[in-house]
Amino acid sequence: MVNVQNLIMRYGNRVLFQDINLKLDRHKRYGLIGANGAGKTTFLKILSGEINEYEGDVIIPKANKVGVLGQNQFAFENYTIMDAVLYGNKRLYDAIKEKEELYVTGDFEDDAVNNRLADLEVICVEEDPTYEYDVNIGKILANVGIPVESHNELMSTLDSADKFKVLLAQVLYPKPDVLFLDEPTNNQDIETISWLENELKRHEGTLVVISHDRHFLNSVVTNILDVDYQKIREFTGTYDDWYIAANVLAKQLELDNAKKLKEKDELEAFVRRFSANASKAKQATSRQRKLDKMELEDIKPSSRRDPSIVFKAKRVMGDEALDLKNISHSYGDNEVLKDISLKFEPGEKVALIGGNGVGKSTLLKIMMEEIKPDAGEVVWGATIENSYFPQDTADIIEGDGTLYDWLRAYDPKRDIAEIRNCLGRMLFNGEQQEKGVVSISGGEKHRMMLSKMMLEGGNFLVLDEPSNHLDLEAIVALGEGLLEFKGNVICVSHDRELLDSFASRIIEIKDDGSIIDFKGSYEEYAEAKNKGEI
Repeated sequence: MVNVQNLIMRYGNRVLFQDINLKLDRHKRYGLIGANGAGKTTFLKILSGEINEYEGDVIIPKANKVGVLGQNQFAFENYTIMDAVLYGNKRLYDAIKEKEELYVTGDFEDDAVNNRLADLEVICVEEDPTYEYDVNIGKILANVGIPVESHNELMSTLDSADKFKVLLAQVLYPKPDVLFLDEPTNNQDIETISWLENELKRHEGTLVVISHDRHFLNSVVTNILDVDYQKIREFTGTYDDWYIAANVLAKQLELDNAKKLKEKDELEAFVRRFSANASKAKQATSRQRKLDKMELEDIKPSSRRDPSIVFKAKRVMGDEALDLKNISHSYGDNEVLKDISLKFEPGEKVALIGGNGVGKSTLLKIMMEEIKPDAGEVVWGATIENSYFPQDTADIIEGDGTLYDWLRAYDPKRDIAEIRNCLGRMLFNGEQQEKGVVSISGGEKHRMMLSKMMLEGGNFLVLDEPSNHLDLEAIVALGEGLLEFKGNVICVSHDRELLDSFASRIIEIKDDGSIIDFKGSYEEYAEAKNKGEI
C-alpha cells in the first residue's frame, strides 16, 4: 500500500537517512523506532506528504484513504467537538455543512439549489450510507472518555489531553486505509490507551506508528522499522522481539571478538535477566522459544547507547516511611482528593494510577509540600530523604549555565567526578556536559532530572510521569534502575511496561475519588481487574 523507493533525506550537509527502499503492506502494523533525533517524525512526515523536500519517491495509490494524527491541539477551537471529529472525513463534513446552509438560506424554487442539494445528498450517501455519522462519532468520543453531554460544546472548552483525544477520534472515524500516528499515547490515561490498542489491532489497512510506550508497541505492531545507521530496516515481530534479537546479536559479536568460551550460558542469562525485569518470569519461556526461531543475520547491533540509571540511597531507612492521613484537596468547586489515607512501609515500590484529572499529580505535590492540602496531614519518617521528579521539568531546569553547572549547584561540595558520572550515565558525554541549559530539549531535561536524582541519593523516590519525552532505551533503563533500588518508590505513569518492571503495589484513584489498593504487580492487578475480582 505504501512504496518507498530510493529515499534520501538531508538537512544541509547532514544525511538523515539514505537509499531507503521499503514496501509497507496491507494488514501490517509497523512500529517506527529509533533514538531521539534519528529522524522518526521526519520519516513519518515524508510518508504522509507533510514534507516534500527529499530525493526518491513515496507512492501511495490514490484510491487509498490516508489518515494522519494531527498534532495541533488548537486547530479546531471554534468547532464543536462533534464537528471536529466529522472533519476527519472532509468530503462528508463539507457536504453536510453546505446542505445545512442551503436548507436555511436556499430558494427551493430555484432549480440550481435543488440540483445542488441532490448532488450533496449523493455525497452524503457515498460517505455515510447508513446516515449514522453522528451515532458513530458519539460512540468513538464516548470510548475516549468525552461525555455525551459535551459533544456539542466547543473544542476550546477542553483541556489539552481531551483535545488530543478528539484528534485521535478524528483520524480514526473515517477508517482510513493508511494510518500514520505520531505518539498517539502521549498524555493519555491507561484506559484510553487500552481502547486505542484494541481499535488499532482491528485496523485492516497499513499502520505506521511512533510511540515510546513499549507495552503499546508490543500489543499493536506486527513489524518494526528501525531508524539507525542512516537506514530504516524492517524486522518482523514486536518491539520486545526486536530488542532481544538486536541485543543478543550485539552480545554475540562482543563474545566472538573477545573469544570467550561461555557464550551460550551468557546469552541465556541475558535473556533471563531481560525477561525478568521487563515483564515476569513466566514470559521467559515463550521469549526463549521466539529467540530460538529468530534469524539474526539481517540485524545489526544498534548504534544507540543505553543509559545506566543507578539509584543508591546515601542513608539507611528506619522503620517508618510515609503516612498520609485524611488528605482532601479542591481546586475551586472541584474536589480532586477526598479523605485519602495511605500508609507506605519501608521498601515498598508503588505505582499510582488513575484517569487524567483524578488528582495523582496533586497528591504527589502534597507529599512533597509543594501544595498544602485543604485537610489532612503528611507524615514522613524521621530517616527519610526524598527525591522528586516533577511532571514539568521546564521551569526547574533553566538558567544561563552549562549542564554541569546546573547539576553541581545542587551539591557544590560533591566530587567533580561524581557529578560528571551522573551526567555520563544519562548519555551526556564530556562535550555535551558543557552545553547551555537553555538549548536542551524536553527529553534532555528529563534525563537531567534523573541525573539530579542519582546525585541526590535519596532513599524515597517520588516520580511524576518520568517516562514522558524519554526514548525506549531510557525507559527500559529507568525500569531496571527502579527495580534494583533498595529504597521506596512512588511513581505516576501511564507506561504499563515501566510500572510492571518494578511496582509491587498498585494504588488506583478512581473517578469518584475512591481508592483501589492492590498488593502485587501491575500485570497481576490488570488480570484481577479483568476478572472482576477488584
